Amino acid sequence: MSVLPPGATIGIIGSGQLGRMIGMAAAQLGYRIHVYAPETGPANDVAFTHSRGAYDDIDALRAFARQVDVVTYEFENIAAAPIAALGDKVRPSARSLEIAQDRVREKRFVEALGGTPARWAEVADRAALDAAIASVGCPAVLKTTRFGYDGKGQARLMAAGDADAAWDAIGGGPAVLEAFVDFSAEFSVVLARGSDGAVAMYPPPANVHKDGILDTSSVPAPAIEPWRAQAEALAAKVAEALDHVGVLTLEFFCGPDGAVFNEMAPRVHNSGHWTIEGAETSQFENHVRAVLGLPLGGVGLTAAHAEMTNLIGDDVAAWPALMAESGAHLHLYGKREARPGRKMGHVTRIER
Repeated sequence: MSVLPPGATIGIIGSGQLGRMIGMAAAQLGYRIHVYAPETGPANDVAFTHSRGAYDDIDALRAFARQVDVVTYEFENIAAAPIAALGDKVRPSARSLEIAQDRVREKRFVEALGGTPARWAEVADRAALDAAIASVGCPAVLKTTRFGYDGKGQARLMAAGDADAAWDAIGGGPAVLEAFVDFSAEFSVVLARGSDGAVAMYPPPANVHKDGILDTSSVPAPAIEPWRAQAEALAAKVAEALDHVGVLTLEFFCGPDGAVFNEMAPRVHNSGHWTIEGAETSQFENHVRAVLGLPLGGVGLTAAHAEMTNLIGDDVAAWPALMAESGAHLHLYGKREARPGRKMGHVTRIER
């Protein structure tokens, strides 16, 4: 793959805050972004231009791709086939998208590479849910096979009698049932892989979730060290098996018998936001570097400690105090309306 020089344009499918931060990193290196989405969003504020179209409109996507030098995507809840139609211009490839957006394919893929997800069963219909409960047991969580994130498309089953309510809560349809994991902590492995196969792994942050949404990520995370090597080895295998180009994130639980795989995202990730101030090269810049064919930047810590906290819904109202706080770095995404569960920004606190 040839290196794209400054002045080239990166096409980003999706107009959210991840695209916004990719665009800001690209601009710092002298590149422009062209956003493709059915609506305007935070990424449009920093884009050179944008195209409006449906995510499954192959003709519109191809027209968009002809106007840019490379295409990437900022989220995985889009149909893979239209993205695949853009061919080699897309980085990461549609294969990464296909695996990560389908929980059944994702789990089987990881298991084939030696990874260990929580005990699980595929649930094709309501009758299959009863069989899954008998196999997996309770407590458990029922998750839609596709298009679930930030706790959406999920329902807990504390006992078999919760099956009907859980099935209705996710709207029916294909799902997986996952056993609860007895874990001591959660963490993620965020890596960047270049087109030449070079891999750079960030120090894994310890993550804390509230109501299914990431609340904080902090590094260094000594509590997760016994699980780190196993998780990083699996992440490297996944990236290589996918021939992934760009940032890739895998989430894990610290289980009693080792690192338990939770899910992966073929993109920059919320748990890597701390890298903007806390690492030599942010995840966003390394994603840009990777998809453009540039050398990856260093991923070492630039501080003794960094902690990222999401600003969800009305949390954003604290922005004046956060701006006045020493050591705090505020990032607001430009969203006009604060709603419950909506990510409005984040703040990273750095200790030198």
